Amino acid sequence: MIPIDNFISDAIKKLKKMEDGNCLDIRTYKRDRSILIEKIGNKYNIYENGFEKQVFKSVEEVELKKILKIIQRKEFPRSSMVRFYKLERKED
Repeated sequence: MIPIDNFISDAIKKLKKMEDGNCLDIRTYKRDRSILIEKIGNKYNIYENGFEKQVFKSVEEVELKKILKIIQRKEFPRSSMVRFYKLERKED
């Protein structure tokens, strides 16, 4: 469990350490909403699955921070903790 205040910085740190093709699955405490970030080289694909379902393709790290901040307000408005799961590859 990660405090929501550290959510973006911790996610980026974990993503930098991951290999290409690996994913970071970020979920609420109840696991009913999620963000899946897939690392592809030095770019990322973001899959939002919660109140809204959106896909962001080939996102640079600078854009990643901005998008995660927007998604945080939308998907985790009252959450104080989130869960991180590392996946070897994206499941369809």
